[in-house]
Amino acid sequence: MKVFTAIVLALGAVAIVAFGLPGQSQEREFLRFHIRAHTNNEQDQAVKYKVKQRVINEFTPLFAEITSIEDAMSTMQNNLRHIENISNQILAENGKTYIASASLRWEHFPTRNYRDVTLPEGFYNALIINLGDADGDNWWCVIYPPLCFLRNDIGGDRGVVYRSRLNEIINRFFR
Repeated sequence: MKVFTAIVLALGAVAIVAFGLPGQSQEREFLRFHIRAHTNNEQDQAVKYKVKQRVINEFTPLFAEITSIEDAMSTMQNNLRHIENISNQILAENGKTYIASASLRWEHFPTRNYRDVTLPEGFYNALIINLGDADGDNWWCVIYPPLCFLRNDIGGDRGVVYRSRLNEIINRFFR
């Protein structure tokens, strides 16, 4: 009986780690986006922002069509090499000898605020672009729902305004 109980408890612990606790599934509805700079020196931080701007400019039309977390994950998975190529082109244009790598991961993040939305500490799906050693400060936002692809974040008004459905729901709930 003790062996059976131990097995059930172990399987329960594995399920909690793999699938989260009940009521925490909202974390699965986000796709975070992080670009980690090679170092914190001024040039490495500046090139991080150049990579960010080029990736956002390139992918904003694709992001505008995303309607689910599954679609967001699939779109990013299908474009990882393209994201790396864009990032490496920026690095080369700026005389950097290190390279970029892009991946989709399930990672733990601390609580973060983005505009008027708070993402609690927890595990999230994330598109990660590591520049070189990725030891420097990172830039981050949220691909899905599209919190970081707002008019002011992409370098001016291009006739497109992106809204956050999550933010609209939260605002409606607290009215």
